[in-house]
Amino acid sequence: SLFSIFAIAADKININTAGVETLDTQLIGVGATKAQAIIKYREEHGPFKSIDDLALVKGIGEKTVEKNRENITIDESSE
Repeated sequence: SLFSIFAIAADKININTAGVETLDTQLIGVGATKAQAIIKYREEHGPFKSIDDLALVKGIGEKTVEKNRENITIDESSE
């Protein structure tokens, strides 16, 4: 139904818990390689403390963060 499509689109992506496929398909300008880089960064440095920290990942710049800011979260309670 149309409602379920909007429900899915409204869910924010938690960059601290999302897997490669979710990051790859749900974030603008992030393909499989960058999605893997996000997870690698998370494994090496721990969870992201702010959405802006996503720009610290190799291959992800501030423009990519801004394009996705409304769709991502680091908040555990928003899942």
